[in-house]
Amino acid sequence: MQNDENEKSAVITNFDQSLSEAQDVWSQLTHDQRKAKFLSFNRTDAEELFLNLSPADQLELISEMNTLEMRSWFRLLAPDDAADLIQEVDSDKKEDFLSLLDPQTKREVSALLAYAEDEAGGLMNSRFIRLRPNMMVDEAISYIRIQAKTQVEIVYYSYVLDPEQKLVGVVSFRELFASAPNKKVDEIMHTDIVKISVDLDQETIGQIFSKQDLMALPVIDAENKMVGIVTFDDVAQAVQEEATEDIHKIGAVESLDAPYLQISLAQMIKKRGGWLMILFVGEMFTASALGYYEDEIQRAVVLSMFLPLIISSGGNSGSQASTLIVRAMALGEVRLKDWWRVFVREVATGLSLGAVLGTIGMLRIYFWPWKEQMYGIHYGLIAVTVACSVLGVVLWGTISGSMLPFILRRFKLDPASASAPAVATIVDVTGLIIYFTVANLFLKGTLL
Repeated sequence: MQNDENEKSAVITNFDQSLSEAQDVWSQLTHDQRKAKFLSFNRTDAEELFLNLSPADQLELISEMNTLEMRSWFRLLAPDDAADLIQEVDSDKKEDFLSLLDPQTKREVSALLAYAEDEAGGLMNSRFIRLRPNMMVDEAISYIRIQAKTQVEIVYYSYVLDPEQKLVGVVSFRELFASAPNKKVDEIMHTDIVKISVDLDQETIGQIFSKQDLMALPVIDAENKMVGIVTFDDVAQAVQEEATEDIHKIGAVESLDAPYLQISLAQMIKKRGGWLMILFVGEMFTASALGYYEDEIQRAVVLSMFLPLIISSGGNSGSQASTLIVRAMALGEVRLKDWWRVFVREVATGLSLGAVLGTIGMLRIYFWPWKEQMYGIHYGLIAVTVACSVLGVVLWGTISGSMLPFILRRFKLDPASASAPAVATIVDVTGLIIYFTVANLFLKGTLL
């Protein structure tokens, strides 16, 4: 363990490492180590490192610089990246950062900030290659060469706009070079265009990229005018953040705003404590349910032996179902209207799994060598009680875990809030009710 710590310390403090190595360990460095590492690079390497950092890390580096240095680094960013950085700035300082930009970029960034950061409008870059449909190929190539000097996002695709700035076609750089010089752009452009609206959320954009073999998607406004492009790398980071947030919620943790090792102890307790307190209060109803069945437990103490088995089976099946459905929703595999199909499928799954687990439990009790000493002379009825209870609890857990995400989505809430701990807590309480209801049915007149 000591050797591992020494190796880690050596990696972090070795400022002669390469640029790629610095990026790999960046999240492990302290603020002072990051600053020293950044200053140790020449300007070219420092720029490459800066452009590959997250907006939060970029802000951390330049926030302590003087105005001239800050302007120098801030103006390296494309408009969409500059907008992302400003999103990290306190509201009372955003105007100060905007003033560092040249007038044209400031207008572009201000326009991007008008959109939500998790929508196409907030992710897009307003600088893209524009062509007119009546241009000759040679003229178009020359025009691309001129536009490429203005920090456009990509040059692989050129977007053909009419006089009203409406998108009429798209043509690749390769197709332009492969075409005859005297051909017009509208003769070689593609008109079957995949485009997205400015208010489309990043999760849906990520799904479109995963289905389409494209490097960029054009963004149109309410008037069908093209206002920018969203590239794959723009949405990749956004999708990663979305997935990370969902994973945190599935684990009943508030989304962390920074890497794990950079979160202070107080922040970590705050982000984890809220959900734990809610779940703890929910589990108190389990104690209430046990109190309600106190007489049954006193008359048949043997029933208490199977409480952990019953409760955990339902919680595990519910957690499985909720995790599968939440992920399927995130990938676009399941939509709100598919709830009935999912319900039927999960009922069948729950019955099958419950029957298998219940049978295992029943055989375990029935064929145990010391069954009469442990479970009494009515071990056969107890075996049937446990088997039927497991079947009911697993079925209920599966239904609860699969349907809760649909209910949350129906009310415009994040399905990821149907976290595994939350589902398990719900099933714990209801599982007790199912267990003792089944026990009363089979054991009344014998043990009860």
